[in-house]
Amino acid sequence: MHYHLLMTELCNSECKYCYEKSMKEAELDNSLNKKFKFDFSEPTSLEIDIKKLKAFLAKDKEPVLIFYGGEPLLEIDKIKKIIDELKDTNVKFRMQTNAKLLDKLPISYLNKMDKILVSIDGTKERTDYNKGKGTYDRVIANLQNARKLGYKGEIVARMVISPEFSDLYEQVIYLLNNEDFKFTSIHWQIDAGFYKFDYNKKSFSNFVKIYNKSVKKLIDYWINDMKTNKRVLMLYPFVAITDSLLKNEKTLIRCGAGHSGYAITTNGKIVACPIMNCIQDFEAGNLDSNPSSLKKFDVVNECQDCSYRDLCGGRCLYWNHALLWPSEGNQLICKTIKFYIDELKARLSEIKELINKKTINASNFNYEKYFGPEIIP
Repeated sequence: MHYHLLMTELCNSECKYCYEKSMKEAELDNSLNKKFKFDFSEPTSLEIDIKKLKAFLAKDKEPVLIFYGGEPLLEIDKIKKIIDELKDTNVKFRMQTNAKLLDKLPISYLNKMDKILVSIDGTKERTDYNKGKGTYDRVIANLQNARKLGYKGEIVARMVISPEFSDLYEQVIYLLNNEDFKFTSIHWQIDAGFYKFDYNKKSFSNFVKIYNKSVKKLIDYWINDMKTNKRVLMLYPFVAITDSLLKNEKTLIRCGAGHSGYAITTNGKIVACPIMNCIQDFEAGNLDSNPSSLKKFDVVNECQDCSYRDLCGGRCLYWNHALLWPSEGNQLICKTIKFYIDELKARLSEIKELINKKTINASNFNYEKYFGPEIIP
């Protein structure tokens, strides 16, 4: 099982699309308060007994702990303490970070984490626009330094595509080929449906049209790269869907929320996912629970009967239950998902041919599920 450990709710960035805007909205919006029960009394930073955390994880056969926030590196001493306490266990470590303080974490501890997800949105201009001036240079310098010091784990670019922009192709290509630091693993999330008051039918409809064209162009690039370079670039949304198509696999929520992945809050409650840390309706247990007995959650509403569900899984548990956007807006979001699934289906025979010719291997599409990349944007 994968567990996101909320080290702190504080952050040293002020991203334009931060999910905190939705939580702040929840404190003020009566419609959300009628739908969910909220508890905003949790401590700002992690206050749990680490030995209790250790005992909980010991009940899990394959525990993966993902340091998360806010910004987890604001609590470096606690991260080090947890790693030290769990050093003789089978717990695997991951981290999701903005990487601004990555240089403050000793390389001996960073090397305990096989994978880290770094928040970066593409070019310097785009990243600094979304996250604040100087962010890009600081992040890239810290990643360069980590590699120089010997970090060999997977570094995943965690992008957010905002509806005010639709240049997915250009931003992904930049990150793949950037001479400052080339990412070989990338995923992205569309900032849509997570905040009640940001829906505009005209502008989002236009975004969907351009975004879908960009997705098609990126799939072309991805498959052409297989042919030319005999590899499969780890673009997670493409890799995971293709993997499922090759295996004829059906799936639940792709991120694992509420069935194979949970979040441990700052006071030790266990909830379906980090964005639900203040929502009592999605509490699944606590550190006294047995991982196998944690409450499970599933999608509701139209997703239950959707013909794309077996591949999509329902996009996002919070989005699916909260329904912050009107139905027409959610249908537009689903249009982007159905489009890229259909495009990958249409290219599957081409990919199978490359596998048969041994240009690539089917195993190239294997990936670790549930450690962070949202497969469905």
